[in-house]
Amino acid sequence: MTHDPNGTPPGGVLERLTASLGAEGARRGPPPVERWNPDYCGEIPMRIAADGTWHYNGSPITRPALVRLFSTILRRDPDGRTVLVTPVERVGIEVEDAAFLAVEMAVEGEGEARAIAFRTNLDDVVPLDDAHPLRFERDPEGGFKPYVAVRHGLWARLTRALAYDLVELCEEREEAGETWFGLPAGGRFHRIARSSELGSGEFGAAEPS
Repeated sequence: MTHDPNGTPPGGVLERLTASLGAEGARRGPPPVERWNPDYCGEIPMRIAADGTWHYNGSPITRPALVRLFSTILRRDPDGRTVLVTPVERVGIEVEDAAFLAVEMAVEGEGEARAIAFRTNLDDVVPLDDAHPLRFERDPEGGFKPYVAVRHGLWARLTRALAYDLVELCEEREEAGETWFGLPAGGRFHRIARSSELGSGEFGAAEPS
């Protein structure tokens, strides 16, 4: 099925997406969306809000199982577009901030030997490692927002509570002649910002919970 890339897909898109998964929806483990490259069929009125709520046609999707199913076929394409993809269809959706929220954190060990794992709002478990690094962004008010990579170019933003839990594990280090504030974990030091750039209480200060 081919559509105008800037057009609107025909109606019943949620039903089509669910039906087109077929046996893939029942498989164990996430579907191989990185191997699926159907035609792009335009955008649909689906949005992931900054608080992690999924909406369709302006209303929240209230079936958790349906949201989890759609989250397994979500990816970020090289052009920056976030899409739902099946073997036969690829449609764009809106993501206000990140596709996931990290809502829980488990910590074992100390220093760079420390192991950290996050659980997302859709129950993905994500270890902090080379395949799932952290990144930090400035928010409009100058604070820092932490994110962890989940899969297929998608990220989870840490909630305000987790951001403050994370900062409790951070420390300052001298690297390349500069003092950095960062997190020792997963076998390395994750730089957040130069210590000179940090103000009192700004880490994650403007994040919604």
